[in-house]
Amino acid sequence: MRSSGSGSGSGKSGGRGNYRGAGNNRDERQGQGRPRKPRPEERRYDVGPGASQEGPKSGRGGAARGGAKGGPRKAQPQRGRTAPGSSREYEARAEERNRERYAGKKDVKPPKTFPGAEQEGERLQKVLARAGYGSRRACEELIEQARVEVNGEIVLEQGKRVDPEKDEVRVDGLTVATQSYQFFSLNKPAGVVSTMEDPEGRQCLGDYVTNRETRLFHVGRLDTETEGVILLTNHGELAHRLTHPKYGVKKTYLAAIVGPIPRDLGKRLKDGIQLEDGYARADHFRVVEQTGKNYLVEVVLHEGRKHIVRRMLAEAGFPVEKLVRTAFGPITLGDQKSGWLRRLSNTEVGMLMKEVDL
Repeated sequence: MRSSGSGSGSGKSGGRGNYRGAGNNRDERQGQGRPRKPRPEERRYDVGPGASQEGPKSGRGGAARGGAKGGPRKAQPQRGRTAPGSSREYEARAEERNRERYAGKKDVKPPKTFPGAEQEGERLQKVLARAGYGSRRACEELIEQARVEVNGEIVLEQGKRVDPEKDEVRVDGLTVATQSYQFFSLNKPAGVVSTMEDPEGRQCLGDYVTNRETRLFHVGRLDTETEGVILLTNHGELAHRLTHPKYGVKKTYLAAIVGPIPRDLGKRLKDGIQLEDGYARADHFRVVEQTGKNYLVEVVLHEGRKHIVRRMLAEAGFPVEKLVRTAFGPITLGDQKSGWLRRLSNTEVGMLMKEVDL
């Protein structure tokens, strides 16, 4: 028993002695120049096939050498071809392949027109947007709401093409000025001549519309001392119809006179006043304001003869001290200040055209 215990003890000591001896031998081998195996905490493991663990590796394992998924792969030479020796050689071969591929083929030229360009006209929403009805998306919504008609027919589909020079476009029943027309309202001050130019150098309408892209002209006239609404446009047909007696576009005036005035003054003006160039009749008459003997009266008529309102009231026995035109058809003066020029809205232009059947 003792011998076995001693043998066992010697075995343990021998084991320890062998371990120490192994360590000493390893130190001796390292001293002889052999590579030392890394400790566990020093090792960096590769996960790729055929990876070796004989020592620490540079990089981050197989992922750095293409072994792991997603890492860069080593270029493999293609079968039947030899890898080029340099980038210049590679570019030369690529150029040669391109020449062989396109040899004998004619140059392919892109078409000069885009699909649908052969169709005539412009898209309806584009025409409406240019006319001032908002963005193209807003104009598309007008079409979706069935508020737009072309040549008398309501448009329900998007992308319809129209000819701005020939087709009649309406929004909410009012004609749209689809061409490059301009429409303005000027509150003409007293003392301004109703011409675009004046050879005598007096102040005229042209002084209020300088630097415009197109030449504008006035619709009708106002006396030099008369204030109020006067229209300016480059739409010749509209201007002609607005001043033609056939269409009877009404103009509204406010006149300052001195009374007292008889009750039948309005009836006399409506029945007609005899002037040197014929009878002149008012369409409407009313007293707007009275301050003592001073009266402010409103006269509406569709005639456009020279000084017509002044001559009618003077012939009736009430000379006019001040005269202002407050409306030309549907275009009213409102709060527009004297000497101010404003662009008419699309609705106002449409109402003007409706007034003269355009």
